Amino acid sequence: MTDSQTKQIRKHLEDGKTITSLDALMEYNCFRLSARIHELKQEGLNILREDIVLPSNKRITEYRL
Repeated sequence: MTDSQTKQIRKHLEDGKTITSLDALMEYNCFRLSARIHELKQEGLNILREDIVLPSNKRITEYRL
């Protein structure tokens, strides 16, 4: 049985990696990263977010511990 998306994303962050919505979709088939982040925050993780402006002027959010 595979781990839930929340557990996979938790391990991803605990491994020192950052994650964006696109990363979550491609790596974990997760369409609602913000919901998973909310769950992890409720579990007590201190997740930081940073808004990043891409060269195309699009904005994305990157999460990290």
